[in-house]
Amino acid sequence: MPKAERDEVRLVSRIAAGDLRAFEDLYRVYYPRLSRFLGRMARRPGIVEEVLNDTMLVVWRRAEGFNGGSKVSTWIFGIAYRKALKSLAQFDEPVDDEALQSCADGAPGPELQVNLWQLREALGTALDSLPAEQRAVVDLTYFHGLNYREIAQIVSCPVDTVKTRMFHARRRLRVLLAGHREDWL
Repeated sequence: MPKAERDEVRLVSRIAAGDLRAFEDLYRVYYPRLSRFLGRMARRPGIVEEVLNDTMLVVWRRAEGFNGGSKVSTWIFGIAYRKALKSLAQFDEPVDDEALQSCADGAPGPELQVNLWQLREALGTALDSLPAEQRAVVDLTYFHGLNYREIAQIVSCPVDTVKTRMFHARRRLRVLLAGHREDWL
């Protein structure tokens, strides 16, 4: 087990014992990762913060329930995934993602900024058109580097279901992004 994973397991053990400092440390580690994941999955900034905090509250309250049967990250992302699905079921109206509409800051020139913005916009729109279950599989695979077995644990389904969701998501994205690819290269 890599050192980072051992450290996370120790943090969860300390959290189970009521160590607030350990919880703060784990929160700092997972805040950016969960923000990105939930931002891509929910596409609603207000929901992202609420679901992230709900997720970490579950971690605080149920840390003693972590049995080491998976990575800490798999356990936490699983909680976040289920919380996000519940939240999305309550709010069904489409909302624009402000982050996708903002241009990249810094060094790139104006033409590159416009191309990057168009790429993000097209990809964001295509991802938004996917069902939440497919969007989560794509996000966890490509943006968080998780394998199908870990994703299956997170989303509570068989590995073959994850593969099927990825197959359909890729097929749908290929159709949606076909007209844009030549503009990106």
